[in-house]
Amino acid sequence: MSSSSDFQQDRHSFSGSPQKWTDFELPGDTLYYRFTSDMSNTEWGYKFTVTAGHLGRFQTGFEILKQMLSEERVIPHLPLAKIWEWQVGVACRQTGHQRLKAIHLLLKMVQCSSQGDCDLTLLKPLWQLFTHMENNSCHDTAKPGILLPLHRALAELFFVTENRVTELGSLQEYLLALNTEDHLHRCTAQ
Repeated sequence: MSSSSDFQQDRHSFSGSPQKWTDFELPGDTLYYRFTSDMSNTEWGYKFTVTAGHLGRFQTGFEILKQMLSEERVIPHLPLAKIWEWQVGVACRQTGHQRLKAIHLLLKMVQCSSQGDCDLTLLKPLWQLFTHMENNSCHDTAKPGILLPLHRALAELFFVTENRVTELGSLQEYLLALNTEDHLHRCTAQ
């Protein structure tokens, strides 16, 4: 079995009793297989089961949720508050591309949510990460004006979120909830 018709990519070969066969994953949406009998006995052949995607896999979940959030008729039927809570947790725990994808979903949710759908105060850990990055970028003279992908993603998330809470009339409550008392004291002192 392979993910390419020439059987050169992601190749898996099995022979003998069922105990020698193991589960495996192939990337993509096509499976190529070839069966060759050695005519050594009169067994009936082989059987295998193909399952698309895997439940619990990050990429699969991301693609499904992204598609659902793109369908206006589906959004009212989604438990947005719960999904929001999960995605904020994912964005806080993950790193690299998975964190960027979680932030992308948060951004889509902010854009399609109505008042009360998403507890925006849950963004506080991401806000602290963003402000830390902002403070460090001011001191980084080696690469002026160049932002890392995470920094850009967080900047867009908080820009759109701020515009959204302004539309909803809750900007002051949002900003107070995200900042620490110490940060507010420093801002007042400045």
